[in-house]
Amino acid sequence: MAPTLRAFLELTKPRIVMLVVITVVAGVLTAPAAPGAGVLAMTLVHAVLGTALVAAGTNALNQVAERDVDARMRRTQSRPLPMGRLDVRMATWFAWVAGAGGVFYLAVFLNGLTAALAALTLVSYVFVYTPLKRRTTFATVVGAVPGALPVLGGWAATGAPLGRDAWVLFWIVFLWQLPHFLALAWLYREDYRRAELRMLSVGDGDGTRTFGQAAVYAMALLPVSLAPAVFGSAGTPYFLGALVLSAWLAWASVRALWRVSDQNARRLFGASVTYLPALLFLMVLDRLA
Repeated sequence: MAPTLRAFLELTKPRIVMLVVITVVAGVLTAPAAPGAGVLAMTLVHAVLGTALVAAGTNALNQVAERDVDARMRRTQSRPLPMGRLDVRMATWFAWVAGAGGVFYLAVFLNGLTAALAALTLVSYVFVYTPLKRRTTFATVVGAVPGALPVLGGWAATGAPLGRDAWVLFWIVFLWQLPHFLALAWLYREDYRRAELRMLSVGDGDGTRTFGQAAVYAMALLPVSLAPAVFGSAGTPYFLGALVLSAWLAWASVRALWRVSDQNARRLFGASVTYLPALLFLMVLDRLA
């Protein structure tokens, strides 16, 4: 791969784009609308392509805005902009073309609500969450909103209204992000301190605030994850699988609080990485069964 092409790819944060795509696919496949297989397949293709473009543009704009921060963090100092492998102006143009192009694509090939949710994701992430990271620890909670919006976009792509089940999906993704990112923030607390970002882990010497909040959100996620079965939109296999997965994540959070260590933070992070794809997979299997 040519160096410049690789730099543009890095600018999009492909792993995050992939995670966003997973939530979009789950939203499409769990929505109650039941078009023919061909229509559903095209809906899925358009939702994935359009949302991936918006996510790529959003991540690129975030890197443009935080290039000074990235330069001070060991984890991010090798990114294209701090290293000078991409011109800032070129990166900005690329980001806006991808982001705005994705919103336009969703509006043309799907519907206005899906496009509006994608646009809201971009705006709230880049212009609300990103600057808040320098000002308040509450930014992590705010950032979970744009992180959870794509699953609603996937749902809306089918033409189904955003009813109770759609919002349950939103809250599952929202709550999941908090123990996930709090564990990551603990592992990279020195980086965040060096970059002067207001993460909860910075200045939390014994880790009790960081993992206390992680445990609270993980325990709140347990009943929310069971809601689809309680409301009758998912069956017993989903209920049992969600119970096991959510109890596991809650336990990992409580263990990290009980004995704060980088090892337990890594265990919590690893559990969270497995949790969401596994839970959404169970939900999709249940809906398609």
